[in-house]
Amino acid sequence: MTTTGTEIPGPAGVPLLGSMFDLKRDSLGTYLNAQRAYGDVVRITAGPPGLRVELYGVFSAEGAQQVLATDSANFRKDNAFYQEVRESFGNGLLTSQDEDYLRQRRLVQPLFTRRRVDGYAEAITAETATLLSGWADAPDATVDVVGEMTRLTLRAVARILFGTDVEAAVHVVERCFPVIGEYTLRRGYSPANVPRDWPTPGNRRAAAAMQDLYGVCDRIIEERRAEGDAAKGDDLLTLLAQAGSAEDGSLDPAEIRDQVLIFLLAGHETTATSLAFALHLLARHPEAQKRARAEVDRVLAGRTPEAYDLDALPYLTRVLKEAMRLYPAGPVIGRQAVEAAEIGGHTIPAGADVIVAPWVTHRHPRYWEEPERFDPDRFAPEAEKARPRYAWFPFGGGPRACIGQHFSMLESVLALAMILREYELTAVDLDVPVDTGITLRATGPARCVVSSRRAGGTGR
Repeated sequence: MTTTGTEIPGPAGVPLLGSMFDLKRDSLGTYLNAQRAYGDVVRITAGPPGLRVELYGVFSAEGAQQVLATDSANFRKDNAFYQEVRESFGNGLLTSQDEDYLRQRRLVQPLFTRRRVDGYAEAITAETATLLSGWADAPDATVDVVGEMTRLTLRAVARILFGTDVEAAVHVVERCFPVIGEYTLRRGYSPANVPRDWPTPGNRRAAAAMQDLYGVCDRIIEERRAEGDAAKGDDLLTLLAQAGSAEDGSLDPAEIRDQVLIFLLAGHETTATSLAFALHLLARHPEAQKRARAEVDRVLAGRTPEAYDLDALPYLTRVLKEAMRLYPAGPVIGRQAVEAAEIGGHTIPAGADVIVAPWVTHRHPRYWEEPERFDPDRFAPEAEKARPRYAWFPFGGGPRACIGQHFSMLESVLALAMILREYELTAVDLDVPVDTGITLRATGPARCVVSSRRAGGTGR
């Protein structure tokens, strides 16, 4: 039997407002509870009459594959949330669609080949070494790995993007990104918004932050384009300015800025989340930490890791993948159905807002035994082969899969290897609360006591 529209099961919530308060208080928990109570296709309503929103949650691996891959043309980034991200951070690879997206992808893809990305290993390890040099002076030998990993990944991606202009870029991003992100998030989830050009305090603060952020990007882009073919840097911005083909032409300054903003957004917040929770989980599980460190010591023998070491660190990679299972940086992915679609015996209506949720699917008991338990060996090769492809999809999937997957994995494994080579970690905070913004974010600290493995050393 096929159910349609309002027949699809889901939580009733409270009279008139549905699940509005549940979603506002704990959206990830609301989705998880809905799957457990009602199954793999769920209808969730929220908001008062006239402003009511209907969400259709698709929580099975097979359903996620249908939305993101096999029927991806029918599920578009046309919802209000993506429109707000587009207006704040530009029409780059994360938000563009149709021919715009295909053209951008063709122009940018050559900059993200494995060989090209591997060339960024030195920048990653240099920034990691700089970060670790400060841990020896940490008060009470305690660091908050959320803040530390955010600082590391921002500096690394800014250095790779901007080269010698890294300091100016980092300063502006640190100041402006939180303002723009909160503004975008608030508008993306609001049932009604005033126009952006109205002179409200929130609009003015966001506009000033965007002006500063756009300004530093535009200045550096103008300098790179003025250098033309004479530019000798191998930073990503120089390569973007030089990218082009007979079929697709080249990126104009506004298009380059859009790509830069999306790379800054996706390239530091998501990887920071993965790294921070990998460290926190290792700090809470001493045996796994000991096993990962033994692998690092055996492979590196005290030297700085390089890109080719990635394949020689399989257990550390499993640790990272398990952290990304439990704490996916993109915990919810939204789409809008163009036409009605049948998924898992239910017909989702045309025009519906649809979500797939790594946060939920990564905890689905059909694919994961004791899903809340930390167990890196879930990602041993034989175990991975036994699961459906979309039981684990922290990078999305299908034609819109994240172009920076290899960069994120490389940065994370190299940084983890250097940290474990130098320090032992013990968790201070056993539970770290999270919430979903544009990406998953910790709403409390993840403090760890760090003990140098070099007697009397600085950790460098």
